Amino acid sequence: MLIGLLALTVAAAFSGAAIYVSVAEQPARLALDDRALLQEWQPSYKRGAAMQASIAIVACVLGLAAWWQTSGFAFLVGAVLIILPWPWTLITMMPTNRVLEAMDAGAGNPQARSLIVKWGNLHLVRTALGVLATLAFLWGSHLA
Repeated sequence: MLIGLLALTVAAAFSGAAIYVSVAEQPARLALDDRALLQEWQPSYKRGAAMQASIAIVACVLGLAAWWQTSGFAFLVGAVLIILPWPWTLITMMPTNRVLEAMDAGAGNPQARSLIVKWGNLHLVRTALGVLATLAFLWGSHLA
């Protein structure tokens, strides 16, 4: 079942990127001073958001197609899980994102650190959703 394997592969790419942010990039950026911390976060977030959003859409569409072709419930579960970071980001994370995006990166802002720490904790939910989606697609691929 090629389309299910493609859904699995794309979801795994989403998960890998999200895990990288959580275990490598976020701890590294938190070691920076307040000014450099915000200067790193702003362009990183902008690039990462575009990439992760696109990957989630592709994985969701592939998962739905695999579900339609096989009637495999696991593919539907994976499709729902991989798209859930969208509403999570829009509803829960966006207020924090907007404040951080509006800050002047050239000026030191002590509030930036606490908001970026909060952002990292919220990002863990996206990471978990990606991993769960990947596992669901793996389950579906095994059953197909």
